[in-house]
Amino acid sequence: MTSDSARTPAPGGERGDLLSALTKHRWLFTQTLTDLTEEQAAARTTVSELCLGGLVKHVAQTEAQWADFAVHGAGGLPSFADTDFQARADSFRMLPGETVAGVLADYAAVAARTDELVRTLDLDLAHDLPEAPWFEPGRWSARRVFVHVLAEVAQHAGHADLLREAVDGRKSMG
Repeated sequence: MTSDSARTPAPGGERGDLLSALTKHRWLFTQTLTDLTEEQAAARTTVSELCLGGLVKHVAQTEAQWADFAVHGAGGLPSFADTDFQARADSFRMLPGETVAGVLADYAAVAARTDELVRTLDLDLAHDLPEAPWFEPGRWSARRVFVHVLAEVAQHAGHADLLREAVDGRKSMG
């Protein structure tokens, strides 16, 4: 995945390190969809419910929500009480009419926005986490949000590599 923001020279220091790591792990993640058909990207290749296209949709949605949180606070994340569980389930699969090119383009747009925030947002800006069963009470700075996004991308790059290997033996590296 190469976005306009990935072509813009990264600033030095902490911001540059974050952007460099995000770019690397996004590339590893999105390489798992190279040369796949829509059917292959939508296929469940393991006993898991996950498919490659759905995993990209999930990461894009999660990254967008965390970017909103970094800027706006808890209002940027969906509340547990308002969770639409069918929409959440659909975010993990490719739906009829969705394409590999489309999910990758959507993710590239999300990544470009996040990269711009890494370049410009006050990394010390902090917000209280929303109440949810999966959060301990606390405050997260924008810095911590971006490190969390990086961890999410890296974790799901590993998931994607396993799913892709089950399609045709191809891996993002090696």
